[in-house]
Amino acid sequence: MKISGSRSAASMDVLRESVASAQRMVVAFSGGVDSGLLAWVANDVLGPGSALAATAISPSLAPAEHDDCRRLAESWGLRWTEVYTDEGARPGYVANGPDRCYHCKSELMDRLAPLAEAERAVVALGVNVDDLSDHRPGQRAARERGAVFPLVAAGFTKTDVRRAAKDLGLEVWDKPAAACLASRVPYGTEVSLGTLNRVARAEEALRGLGFRELRVRHYGDLARIELAGADLERAFTNRSEVVEAVKAAGYRYVTVDLEGFRSGNLNAGLGT
Repeated sequence: MKISGSRSAASMDVLRESVASAQRMVVAFSGGVDSGLLAWVANDVLGPGSALAATAISPSLAPAEHDDCRRLAESWGLRWTEVYTDEGARPGYVANGPDRCYHCKSELMDRLAPLAEAERAVVALGVNVDDLSDHRPGQRAARERGAVFPLVAAGFTKTDVRRAAKDLGLEVWDKPAAACLASRVPYGTEVSLGTLNRVARAEEALRGLGFRELRVRHYGDLARIELAGADLERAFTNRSEVVEAVKAAGYRYVTVDLEGFRSGNLNAGLGT
């Protein structure tokens, strides 16, 4: 299928060539648009016999995202597997310093390594060019363990990824970014199973009210909600339902950030 726009067409050619050169690939598949496009292309270029989509299952993955991965894999005809990770057993992850993502990605790569060895395959992550400018220590952990970033090699920005996914008819093309649940916890606050569960329940409740792009930032008994700017007025109009939904997840205080949704804003002030 042709991709509209000369830049995206060139990028898709390079992406396909990059994937083909790997011969066999295990794609870390989170169900988002980046890993979704990569998994779809790998399956299309290499075939299900040589391309495997692997989803890391742990408390840091929202249950709805787990369900999405299963559904998308079935819909797209991907060969798919679940890999159970235990980043919560790593002290560096629990301590939640600025390098938390390094420990999380190290756990993922260590669990994918035996799978990739059995598949005689390289591990590929859906990192795009825009991700390189953010504070993402997990990328270093992945590279140290031999992972490849085909979207970066092909020059894909986030906008390019969404455009390509839309042109291919992939339903995830406009799916809001859904970072791991631990990203809702400010650095220096320990990550616990209870905290992750509370965040997951609060966000799922808000999605049940019709909000799509959101984060529930965890500050002990206080939840700071970030919503798309267009949704702020509706949140205030329906504040009783919003408060009830978030309190039912275990929070005592509920606030709405007037600056709205900002992906990765807890990284503000950190060096990249």
